[in-house]
Amino acid sequence: MRMRTLTLAAASGAALLAAGVLPANASGAASPASAQEGRVSAADLLAKVTSCQQISNGKYKTDDETSATVPVCGKNGAVFWKADMDIDCDGQRTSNCNENTDPWYLDNTAFHQSNGKPLKADSLPYVVVPSSSSIWNYSSAGIKGGGVVAVIYNNKVEYAVVGDTGPTKIIGEASYATAKALGIDPDPATGGADSGVTYILFKNSQVSPIESHGAAVTLGDKLAQQFIVNN
Repeated sequence: MRMRTLTLAAASGAALLAAGVLPANASGAASPASAQEGRVSAADLLAKVTSCQQISNGKYKTDDETSATVPVCGKNGAVFWKADMDIDCDGQRTSNCNENTDPWYLDNTAFHQSNGKPLKADSLPYVVVPSSSSIWNYSSAGIKGGGVVAVIYNNKVEYAVVGDTGPTKIIGEASYATAKALGIDPDPATGGADSGVTYILFKNSQVSPIESHGAAVTLGDKLAQQFIVNN
């Protein structure tokens, strides 16, 4: 998780500009796009989340310095929210995710691999859920560590797992690998997406082992089809 602020993000950007370097998502170059995962299209999923039946006791911020505007919404078999995407690089230390690449790096994740080790943010697509609070308790809503999430951005669907928890008042964060697969700049310091990301979390689902992305895609595709039928 991270306590990311707009001030810190702006400072990072200013330093890059001063050095004559632009972050990847400001260069004007298109990020590589991933193939569609599963048989359910982004359009079909988005058509089912056009309205919100709010289930959270209040709303979340997308960053420390923004106002609280994002509710958690309920649907048959799922919960969802629409927010930004900050980049989580926590977990096992790798060349992409470490103290030098990520100002907010932590060497642990809330949920662990089947061998007991933290997750690998740069190779496993996972999503961060807000830690339980008076606003919303994810576990009471049927959301588990390793649960399946359909992450939708720019007409692409990427299946991920619930892999980490974050601040109690902030929402909208996913792993380096999730961002990269969706064509979002995965740099933990300067990347991410300011808006336009939809997260659909399937209730009472659990991928085993949590680190198997293939298993997440298989289960996610099945649950997405059920979600379309039931909503």
